[in-house]
Amino acid sequence: MIKKESSNKNLLYAQILFRKIQKAYYLRTSIEDLKPTELVVAKTERGLEIGEVLEVCNSEEVKLDSVIEGRVVRRLEDEDLEKLKELQKKEEEAFKICAEEISNLSLPMKLLDVEYLFDGKKAVFYFSAPERVDFRELVKVLVRRLKIKVELRQVGVRDEAKMIGGLGPCGLRLCCSTFLTKFESVSVSMAKNQGLPLNTFKLSGLCGRLMCCLSYEHDNYEDFLKNAPEINEEVETPDGKGKVVGYQFVKCAAEVELESGARKIYPLHELDYAKKSKCECPGCLNASTGEFSKIAGQDIIKEQ
Repeated sequence: MIKKESSNKNLLYAQILFRKIQKAYYLRTSIEDLKPTELVVAKTERGLEIGEVLEVCNSEEVKLDSVIEGRVVRRLEDEDLEKLKELQKKEEEAFKICAEEISNLSLPMKLLDVEYLFDGKKAVFYFSAPERVDFRELVKVLVRRLKIKVELRQVGVRDEAKMIGGLGPCGLRLCCSTFLTKFESVSVSMAKNQGLPLNTFKLSGLCGRLMCCLSYEHDNYEDFLKNAPEINEEVETPDGKGKVVGYQFVKCAAEVELESGARKIYPLHELDYAKKSKCECPGCLNASTGEFSKIAGQDIIKEQ
């Protein structure tokens, strides 16, 4: 990581998404008219690499913890594209060779991908394994057969899913292999706050860890729970007293069982309860427009 040079406000940084590891970092650039989605050649500590521009910003806007040593060299040119195709062929061949040698050496590891750096002087082999693997002999064999520098890098299960890809329970391609550039911490409490069944099998993604999407709206659910009455708490409704038995998170409302035994849904701003505070969700802020009139007092329909 490098320190931000606050003395030069005109210093430009480009956020680059690197093609194999699918992680984004900020690098210095002197190309002022770079646009998102453009492919560039960047020089990093590893050597020359190909990456995609996500954004360009100045030194005051850059995220310091994502800045790395290096710079954007140039836009990808026609001859670079031809070279990239050649490297991809070499990567396919190197993958076959490495898989063959892993089998010959009976190593407990799963080969995931191969990356040739753009200068063609080094190949990085990504693999997963349940434990640490002694791959020194494998490195020697690969160096001898490929005649280049070789690096083996063990990755975790989330990175494995990111590299391989697949479909999630939603039926769409995995978030990690499409748009996520880094993994956020995900906990069971996020599922609990969203009222989801605490079944880790149903809450886990292809990697076996809790699904990343549990964190997407976590802050919204936390804000709701700060303003909402507790489950089983007695509240005053437009139809009399009742007890909270559930939530309608999206509607910013609570399901209330009245003294008569009927269950109805009420927006939070229509209820009176102990810790009531001003909710700042769009619905409650615009309560005066009658937006919630169609769900206030609405009967709960139970399946027969």
